[in-house]
Amino acid sequence: MNIGIVCYPTYGGSGVVATELGKGLAARGHKVHFISYTQPARLDIFMENIFYHEVAMVHYPLFEHSPYVLALTGKLVDVVKYEKLDVLHVHYAIPHATAANLAQQILASQGIRVAVVTTLHGTDVTLVGKDPTYEPVVSFAINQSDAVTAVSEFLKADTYKHFHVNREIEVIPNFIDLNRFFHKSKSHFKMAIAPNGERIVTHVSNFRKVKRVDHVIEIFKGIQERLPAKLLLVGDGPERQKAEQQCRELGLCDEIRFLGKQEAIEEILSISDLFLMPSETESFGLAALEAFACQVPVVSSNAGGLPEVNLHGETGYLANFGDIQAMIDYSVEILGSDDRLAFFRKNALQQAKQFELHNILPLYEALYERTLASQPA
Repeated sequence: MNIGIVCYPTYGGSGVVATELGKGLAARGHKVHFISYTQPARLDIFMENIFYHEVAMVHYPLFEHSPYVLALTGKLVDVVKYEKLDVLHVHYAIPHATAANLAQQILASQGIRVAVVTTLHGTDVTLVGKDPTYEPVVSFAINQSDAVTAVSEFLKADTYKHFHVNREIEVIPNFIDLNRFFHKSKSHFKMAIAPNGERIVTHVSNFRKVKRVDHVIEIFKGIQERLPAKLLLVGDGPERQKAEQQCRELGLCDEIRFLGKQEAIEEILSISDLFLMPSETESFGLAALEAFACQVPVVSSNAGGLPEVNLHGETGYLANFGDIQAMIDYSVEILGSDDRLAFFRKNALQQAKQFELHNILPLYEALYERTLASQPA
C-alpha cells in the first residue's frame, strides 16, 4: 500500500505518533510518504520504504501570512498524482484534513481517487476547533473524510459534543515502540542528580499553561517536605520563566533542574522514580505511556483521556484537577516504600505493553483496507 502521512514535524504528541506510525508501516512493507513543511523530528534515520516531501512556502509581499493550507494542498495533489498514493492519513483536523479534502476534490476532477483518513489528536478539537471561527471548518473536514479516528474515548465524545459530526469516529489509541525504551539505566547520571539516593521525580511537557507546571512544582514542594527528592523538568515553552521564578520564591532551586528540550527522553525516564502529570486536560497522555515504558509510575489528574491510560491504584494514581494535596499524598505513598514503588513499576510496564506498536499497527492497516474497499470504483 502507498500511504501519505501529513503531520506537524514537531516534538509534540501528534507528530511523534504520526512519525512512529509511518516508520512501523514502512517496516511492514508499505511505502510511506511524509509530507510536511520540514522533516519530522523523529524521522532521523534512513529507512527503506520511507520518503519525505517538503511543502515549499512561497512568500509574497501581498500576504501578511503565508497561505500554508494552499501550499500543502498543492503539494498533496502533486505527491498523490505522481507517487500514486492510495491513502492520505492526516494528523490534525486543522489545517491538514482541510487541505486533504480540497486536494481530494481537485484530484477527483482529474479522475484520480485517493482515500482521506483523519486522526484527531486533541488540540485541534479541544482548543482550536472550539473557536467559533474554526468550528464549521473542523466539522466539515471531519464529515468529508473517508474515515476518522480519535486517540481516546474522551476525545471521541468531546468531538461529538462540540461539533456537528454525522459520521462514525473510531478510537485507535496512541502507542509506543517499547524497543526504544529497553536499555540499561544511566546509573552515573542518576548519581549526578541524586548523589544521596534521593527519589527522582520527573515532568515532561511543552510548558503550556494547560500542563500546569506550577502545580508540578507545588506538588514537588510537598513531596520534598516529607522525603528527600529531586525534580527534573524536561521541555520548554511559555510557562518556563514563571516556573523558574516560582522555584526561586520557594527556595527550591537546588532541588530542581530545568533540562530543556531533550530528544532521548528515555534516558531521563530510566533514572526516574515518579512522573507527575497534573494537566488541566489531556486527550490521551502519551507522556504517561512513555513513563510506563520505563517502569515509572504516574500521578496525574483525572482529566480527559488520562483515566484510559493511568490506572488508579495500579500504574499510579489519579486525582481531581487542582487537588494538589491529594497528588502530594499519592506521590509520597508511592515513593515512601521500596516495595510499594516496585509494585507500581511492574504494573506500569505491563500497561505499556498493552499499547505496544505491534498491537496498534494492524488496527490502522485494517482501517485503510476497509476505507479503500468502500471507495467507489
